[in-house]
Amino acid sequence: MNLSLLQNTPLLVALFAVIFAQFVKIPIHFLMTRQIKWSLFTSTGGMPSSHSASVTGLTTSIAYETGLSSPIFAVAAMFSFIVMYDASGVRYQAGQHAAVLNQLRKDFQTLLHDLKKWPQMDGQEKMEELKTLLGHKRSEVFFGALTGIFIAIITYELLL
Repeated sequence: MNLSLLQNTPLLVALFAVIFAQFVKIPIHFLMTRQIKWSLFTSTGGMPSSHSASVTGLTTSIAYETGLSSPIFAVAAMFSFIVMYDASGVRYQAGQHAAVLNQLRKDFQTLLHDLKKWPQMDGQEKMEELKTLLGHKRSEVFFGALTGIFIAIITYELLL
């Protein structure tokens, strides 16, 4: 394996930003709910957006290495805008639709149960619900973006 990959600072900053943003979701959730939810480390959605942290960390690192006028910075910046728009738009709306569909399915199951006196069987597996936390609120995307930018700035200004 070529170890030069481990010297790719923009890649390392982007990866660290994802891990940091995913980890920090746990204490933020604890402060809001007083519940520790370790599954947030591997879940989508939530505060801050790890997608936004990753792409802005990558883009900021590329700006440090190649300058704001470089074509690769332009590609990274457009990539960042698309990812953040998608996270706060399409994916967020898909999560909202999933929540409504889950409720409709529950209501339909209740209707069947009431109409037919459907017996509950022991060991009957619960139907898996659609994932509702797919995207981000704009504030989650914003703070994710700031997270990535700050991680890149700290890396380049203090560590390198």
